[in-house]
Amino acid sequence: MRSPQRSHLSARRMLRLLLLAQAAAALAIAAGAWRWSGMSALAAVLFGAGLVLLVRLLINANNFFLSSRSASATPAEFRLKAGAGLRLFGEEFAASMLQSSWSMPRAAPRQVIYAGGTCPPSPVLLLHGYGCNSGYWTALTALLDGARISHATLDLEPVTGDIDGYVPAVQRACEALCAAAGAPKLIIVAHSMGGLVARAWLRVHGAHQVARVITLGTPHHGTCLAGFGVGRNAAQMRRARIDTSMPSRAGDGLENAWLGELAAGESAQTRALITSIYSHHDNIVSPQTSGLLEGARNLAFGGVGHVALGRNGRVLACVMGEIAAAQRAA
Repeated sequence: MRSPQRSHLSARRMLRLLLLAQAAAALAIAAGAWRWSGMSALAAVLFGAGLVLLVRLLINANNFFLSSRSASATPAEFRLKAGAGLRLFGEEFAASMLQSSWSMPRAAPRQVIYAGGTCPPSPVLLLHGYGCNSGYWTALTALLDGARISHATLDLEPVTGDIDGYVPAVQRACEALCAAAGAPKLIIVAHSMGGLVARAWLRVHGAHQVARVITLGTPHHGTCLAGFGVGRNAAQMRRARIDTSMPSRAGDGLENAWLGELAAGESAQTRALITSIYSHHDNIVSPQTSGLLEGARNLAFGGVGHVALGRNGRVLACVMGEIAAAQRAA
């Protein structure tokens, strides 16, 4: 049974406008090339599209450059050779293009319920990250459908809103999903900022409704790249200062006030419900050890970029394993 939620989908409209702007730029370049260089119409169109694609590639490369300026030390077992580094960049660029140009502009929140037995397994609520929407989860929802696991996606709006302001929408989605699935508890899987939203929700509503919270690439102690973002949520994710000599830890002076207050309100029992999956090559969360959350189950990966965490086969297999373990425990 599918019952999509109503949403303004402002992130979707924003991405569609960006796609239109890119298409207009490509056509303008193509028209100029056709008129002034004598190119054929097809060659001019390919030239215009290629230049726009090159700009997108350079933006992606710049993210890696900016993250390298505040990167934490990469453990020896996660260091990459040149070929693996190219695969990392290629996978992240492909994931970014696919998500922003196809999946997210077409997305709408959905709820999918699979009939269970007398004790149905915990359903899964998916929370996306900054500047994204429910379309980020296309790869994982396909796996959940294959395993017949009930799940729902949610658009966190407004795009630049207060993280605490998303909590009521998360609570409504939790109540609706548990009621529809007939389950007392659910599992939350959250990417990037979505992990902070999940923790903010736990602070308000407690842990009695949740079997597990699984975060992917969440800046639990902030990220230096959030300084380039706009909105209240970006400010709440900013790193107070740069110090890559030591792993991030709660209370070490690196977090901003909001992150410090969030951490201070969590008990050891709450932290024990969280699995934090992060990458030592994250190109948005920097320093990358910001993914380490004391008291949580921390699982480190290498060779995976920030957006690609939601599509990488190794990471998704890990997520499905954590979901299965949480359902068995519940």
